[in-house]
Amino acid sequence: VQLQASGGGLVQAGGSLRVSCVVSGRTFSTYVVAWFRQVPGKEREFVTSINWNGPGTYYADSVKGRFTVSRDNAKNTVYLQMNSLNPEDTAVYYCAARQDVYTRGYFLRAYDYPYWGQGTQVTVSS
Repeated sequence: VQLQASGGGLVQAGGSLRVSCVVSGRTFSTYVVAWFRQVPGKEREFVTSINWNGPGTYYADSVKGRFTVSRDNAKNTVYLQMNSLNPEDTAVYYCAARQDVYTRGYFLRAYDYPYWGQGTQVTVSS
């Protein structure tokens, strides 16, 4: 499985940005796609996850109500729409995938995911 993240950039506080993750290669009948983010010197932090094969999303408390994850199965793409951004959202954003049945609230650790994209930088200026 290969994942390719894109769409990062520089945005002012209060603004919006959408990042995308294209999933390609061998895919599975059931899998989970997640977004994580990381700043230098800190662990990779869970942001959100989505069920690739049906309903189901989960958000970290820090982004709930501001970020929305969605997917377009026809395009093999997962999107992360980020609104009301603040400087604390500045990070490299990574998408990741895991072959599994989606269970809301599970698979919140980076080590839960064997497949990763290369990351895309999101910078929010104050």
